[in-house]
Amino acid sequence: MFEQMKLGAWSAGLREKLSLPLRVELWDGERFDFSSEPARVTIRVPDRSALRYLRSPSLYSLGKAYVEGAIDVKGRAADIISVGNVLAEHLGKGRSRLVDALRRRVPHTRTLDAEAIRYHYDVSNAFYAAWLDPGMVYSCAYFEDGSEDLATAQQKKIDHILRKIDLRPGQRLLDIGCGWGALVLRAAQHFGARCVGITLSENQAALARERVERAGLQGQIEIRLQDYRDVEGRFERITSVGMFEHVGVQHLPAYFSRVNSLLEDDGIVMNHGITTTNVDNSATPYGGGDFIDQYVFPHGELAHLATVVRTMQEGGLEVRDVENLRRHYARTCAAWTDNFEANAERIRTLTDEKRFRIWHVYLAGCAYAFAHDRISLYQIVCGKAGQDPAQIPWSRRYMYS
Repeated sequence: MFEQMKLGAWSAGLREKLSLPLRVELWDGERFDFSSEPARVTIRVPDRSALRYLRSPSLYSLGKAYVEGAIDVKGRAADIISVGNVLAEHLGKGRSRLVDALRRRVPHTRTLDAEAIRYHYDVSNAFYAAWLDPGMVYSCAYFEDGSEDLATAQQKKIDHILRKIDLRPGQRLLDIGCGWGALVLRAAQHFGARCVGITLSENQAALARERVERAGLQGQIEIRLQDYRDVEGRFERITSVGMFEHVGVQHLPAYFSRVNSLLEDDGIVMNHGITTTNVDNSATPYGGGDFIDQYVFPHGELAHLATVVRTMQEGGLEVRDVENLRRHYARTCAAWTDNFEANAERIRTLTDEKRFRIWHVYLAGCAYAFAHDRISLYQIVCGKAGQDPAQIPWSRRYMYS
């Protein structure tokens, strides 16, 4: 009873500051509403021990309580994330500097990186197919005029990248982190390139190879289960889409140096990746980054754009073009969230309840973080530093033809 009295006082105090479409239901049926408007989110607390998650909430503690089954949460994922952010912002403790320090001590060995990639991607191909577009493109789409559906926007993203690197017939293209092969398939079919796609995910590699065979492109595309540090040879074009977030901030100079060593002298490389908006490269506030590190992307790290540009230069690359696609990724993640919820019944048959809950809030959380400028997405076109980029047209017009 004492705990419930404290919760009642806590809810009354919160209502004086905020109006949230939130209801908290206790194990005995008692309810606390935080707005006169109908609740869009309901948190059910099954026993007294679970009340601790509400006293000083963070996105990490609330997310952990939900995915571990300590509390139950009902509502649309977008509403759940919105309410959770308000609670964490007004009642939480902000960013964990200790977690930032520990994250940067991760060695990012070949073995550790492969384990992290397989944890995230080797759920099952059917799981991802249930909420991605038909091409299974798992990265930021490009909404050229804002009216495109997700599948169209993903195709436009791939074409946008291949035009930016001015890909030409017969050129050798290396795609680092090739996913299920959508980019190399497009590069071979419509641009006439000879492609190597590498991934550390066995599931991705298997399906990508199947797709290459179905397209009859075995002579133009090779899919490898390979670490980028083990690639040999030289390539006229290199792309990396949604991969460098796994490298680690402290390892970025070595990563870009390796990319540089694989690039022909007159070659072009495109890095498409998520960045933090914290200039000190720290995790996103209110525990969101901590939740992702534990449950979604083990050992992932986001760098600020300034750090990315600096480490590219340290790796021997010259930045030639930068484009911010933050709002494009907010819309992409929102579309994924809608797809996930629309196919929730099927997705529950493809994985366990814990992983279902992780992804239920993760996708909507990413949409919120991109929409509110906590994280961003940049496409950066580079060439070898000190080289005359004479092969690139004088203006950016060629990217849009």
